Amino acid sequence: MDLLEQFLETGILRFPADPDMCAWADHARPVALAATQDPANGHWLRCGGTWFVGVDALPNDQSGWVDGGPPLAGAAMAFLNAAPGWCLPLHRAQVSVCYPGYPKPSPQETDAAFRFRRDRDAAHVDGLLAEGPEKRRFLKEPHAYILGIALTAQSPDAAPLVAWEGSHHIMREAFAGVLDGQPASRWPEIDVTEAYQAARRQVFTSCRRVMLPAAPGEAVLLHRLLVHGVAPWGAAATASAAGRMIAYFRPHFPGLADWLERP
Repeated sequence: MDLLEQFLETGILRFPADPDMCAWADHARPVALAATQDPANGHWLRCGGTWFVGVDALPNDQSGWVDGGPPLAGAAMAFLNAAPGWCLPLHRAQVSVCYPGYPKPSPQETDAAFRFRRDRDAAHVDGLLAEGPEKRRFLKEPHAYILGIALTAQSPDAAPLVAWEGSHHIMREAFAGVLDGQPASRWPEIDVTEAYQAARRQVFTSCRRVMLPAAPGEAVLLHRLLVHGVAPWGAAATASAAGRMIAYFRPHFPGLADWLERP
């Protein structure tokens, strides 16, 4: 099985640190740290001060290059650039940082949402935004993939990324049941909440939960339909003062139909 076949089957690919990606991570790390300390980004601190959400916080260009540093390159980028339809312009990366004690309750979450974050890793599929007081789910962001690049060193139990292996197959079938036969232009208006929640419950009982800790320069690629989340900070976990920091790229497909129809 080649890497593409493995990725399409499991929804997960891990790339060891290589010189190119390590060079990029070494340069991006202080820039990302500065973003977490910028008062203009204070609104991104959530979960009782234990999670910096950091959407669009890294000032990279559409190739992933951060001013003054090396290009975003290495095995992960070579794989994406060779894959069909995944060589796309990049947005400013999310800088997601967890700190000791994650997660803690916060005013931004209901008690039920906090328990789901703590007990189920806030498991979700990206791009389905919660709207209104009842948090109904709609497809608003047709991501092509999720690429996480570790920027800091920490123990494996320091709030690692987690994913449910193969869950993208279940989620694709569920979304197709709701969206098939509807013009793609209407998809952002279609409520997928019930199908999404039912499929996610099926994922919890039938897919293997995989913990994906990473060291600086290591990269993890997730399928866009894969259920994933973040594990709580372990009682004995250790990390630097910068916390557990990951840069995430999630470029959008040019068309909504690509989100469901592409491999």
